[in-house]
Amino acid sequence: MIQTQPIALPHGITLNCRTAGTPGRPVLMFLHGFPEAAFVWDDLLAHFSQPEHGGWYCVAPNLRGFERSSAPDDVNAYKAKHLVQDIVALSAIVTAGSPTPGRLGALIAHDWGGAVAWTVAALHPGIMEQLVILNAPHPGPFQRELAHNPAQQAASAYMNFLARPDAPRLLAENDFARLWPFFTNMAADSGPQAWLTDAVREQYREVWRQGLHGPCHYYGASPLRPPTPHDPAAAAVQLPPDKVMVRVPTRVIWGLGDTALPPALLDGLDTWVPELDVVKVPGATHWIVHEQPAEVIRLIAERLSA
Repeated sequence: MIQTQPIALPHGITLNCRTAGTPGRPVLMFLHGFPEAAFVWDDLLAHFSQPEHGGWYCVAPNLRGFERSSAPDDVNAYKAKHLVQDIVALSAIVTAGSPTPGRLGALIAHDWGGAVAWTVAALHPGIMEQLVILNAPHPGPFQRELAHNPAQQAASAYMNFLARPDAPRLLAENDFARLWPFFTNMAADSGPQAWLTDAVREQYREVWRQGLHGPCHYYGASPLRPPTPHDPAAAAVQLPPDKVMVRVPTRVIWGLGDTALPPALLDGLDTWVPELDVVKVPGATHWIVHEQPAEVIRLIAERLSA
């Protein structure tokens, strides 16, 4: 059974978490993206917490700014160092009674959650056995493509809109009319978004009604955005190699129909992630967790048992 639990971190942030399984068991942690929330992982929490599938203690936080987690007003509170601090602190708390205190069985993440997870893995590799990323670019190739590839710049142009101070207000207008196209403009090969039912739409509305300034601040705080005539953005970013090298065993699962994050972002990824395997999934888009939950579960389980 999935439960909701606010977990207070030592540095004053509270993350509202969805959990399944028995505390004290080895831990899987799941990080969601934009414009989502922790509920997107419910099928996976229910599966992996079952004794026959590992009996993991599964924890999916709503990231800071999302749903009912702490949502600071200051855009600077969403810089990478603060997001990383949240996950490191949460990991210490939820693994405290496990067989490996301070160490996750795996960190599994998508989209913005993946961006956070890449940095956690680079800076704090000791807190996880392995990393699983779904359609979330590593900062190395993402910076390269944003700075030099016009196709990626065009695909990511929405990021500059979301960084605007008025974006939260505009997104909320007319029943979130500007948010639904993030889903509906990216149909899988199997057809339109069959997963985007009335019930799922209402789950999203409930999350978005809590406020959108926090989710949008992720874009405002990050320099990894397409350059504009007034802002060099990613073109001015230099990433120190020691800050982005990921030496944790990593599986990347990539829906090939992702129009915002094309597969070119996988090119040369092993430069930054030496222990890497990549699984490309045809017929899936950026929203692969919604579209193909059974396949995502299979690919994660395969990695956990390797």
